[in-house]
Amino acid sequence: MASSSFLISFAIVACFVPSILAIEHIVGDDKGWTTNFDYQTWAHGKEFRVGDKLVFSYPAGAHSVVRVSDAPSFQQCLKPDNVEALASGSDVITLTTPGKKWYICGVAEHCEAANQKLAITVLPEDGSDASSPSPNSPPLSAARASFASIYYGVMAFVIGFVGMLNLF
Repeated sequence: MASSSFLISFAIVACFVPSILAIEHIVGDDKGWTTNFDYQTWAHGKEFRVGDKLVFSYPAGAHSVVRVSDAPSFQQCLKPDNVEALASGSDVITLTTPGKKWYICGVAEHCEAANQKLAITVLPEDGSDASSPSPNSPPLSAARASFASIYYGVMAFVIGFVGMLNLF
């Protein structure tokens, strides 16, 4: 009976461990979310996946983060009326769906005059991608896939082994 409880507990824990594969991306790295910084260059070569988090760090009140819904609004720095700006100075956005995502600063002319905006493409969390892989993709992609494959293989073996022990 104790081994059945262990097996169930182990299986539950094993289901939650893949969340450690998610990455926190500090937008702008040590510069943070600020004016006159090239966020497209910062994002180039990075891989953003469902489950990852974007962390926007800036002095509270100095900036804000507004998600816009399309490329034209992003290019023109148009803030949507129905979206509340994040303005805590330490805003964390969990990427929940794949696809293009656009973020701008909603303060004064920060987006228009100082290029404070970020556009990214979020990939599915399972490692699949409709487009062909880029030859310049960072090794993180391969490391994630390798870790996930090894992890699930080991978990399947352990659960199967413990399950077989219950038969005896």
